[in-house]
Amino acid sequence: MSFDHGTPAPTLKSRIHGSLLGGALGDALGYAVESDSIAAIRQRFGAQGLAGFEDLQGPCHFSDDTQLTLYTVDGLVEALEWANSGVGADVNACLWLAYLRWLATQGEEAGPSAPAPQPRWIDGNEVLRQRRRPEEDCISGLATGEMGTIIRPVNPGARGAGTVMRSAPFGLVPHITPDAVYKLSADAAALTHGHPSARQSAGIFSLLIHRLVSGEGLRDAAAGVTAHAGALVDVAPELPERLEAALGLADKALVGPEELLQVLGGGRTAEEALAVALYAVMAAAPADGADTQPVDHFRRAMAVAVNHSGPSDTAGSLAGNILGALYGEDCLPAQWLESLEAPEVIRGMADQLVKVTTGED
Repeated sequence: MSFDHGTPAPTLKSRIHGSLLGGALGDALGYAVESDSIAAIRQRFGAQGLAGFEDLQGPCHFSDDTQLTLYTVDGLVEALEWANSGVGADVNACLWLAYLRWLATQGEEAGPSAPAPQPRWIDGNEVLRQRRRPEEDCISGLATGEMGTIIRPVNPGARGAGTVMRSAPFGLVPHITPDAVYKLSADAAALTHGHPSARQSAGIFSLLIHRLVSGEGLRDAAAGVTAHAGALVDVAPELPERLEAALGLADKALVGPEELLQVLGGGRTAEEALAVALYAVMAAAPADGADTQPVDHFRRAMAVAVNHSGPSDTAGSLAGNILGALYGEDCLPAQWLESLEAPEVIRGMADQLVKVTTGED
């Protein structure tokens, strides 16, 4: 999807807000059915499944996916604040300290060997202190009190989706090279997950966001990062295999949720979650030349992303991050935003990222 025929491209501010809010919307929609099989989803909502927030009653909470995404924003903001003041900072150390503060909000301790981070604005928001079924590898990796690296990983076998679901913000930082985006994201993934596919999937996802924010169309960006994944040194082969499968599947008519997971996996590993989300946004995309509004694409993609037997919150979150980066805020359904939990916290963190990268308030 590109912005031709006189349609102005979204601003960077709109893309940052759109990606963070879109991810939270997809996360919250999927979190409502996270533990449900597709059979249970159909029993609750009918054959079409969960179509939107209109189908839900009561509060629409987001999960740890959004919490950790916002803490990623905070770690990047702190590093950029230091840089803007003329002081060099270790970006990964800032991210580790941010994640340790998130760990404390979950009632967990990192032990006496870990540093005691100073509190920041984000820590005062009660909604981020709620325990929302956090991924165990994120908890256990941080609870070691050791700063994991690619050379000395914590959780060396961990390959869950806890890396990709927090990594969109790396792609939202302007004026850095694609290689730097990938490295920052993959290095931060190693703070909790040691398996190559978990780190590489996070890097490729951030690179996809970066290419979209830079103005590339959806199909070109998806093809580009899939090729990039295949060319990685020591690539985990399952990553390009899943991405290629997602693109191939998206070229067909929409498939059912059973076939979706059969082809792309259960969505519980990092590369599977990324593949499911990529398929959802690609399969729901308007045909070339079709006059389809961004909000319609968003709604269709969310229905694909959350209606299956895998982790619906993560697939919804990643799909929302992608579409928000592509279209900016124009793709977000207004009625859904009215139902979203704590949008002021998400916008507050988005504004901090905008200010530290552009100087805009």
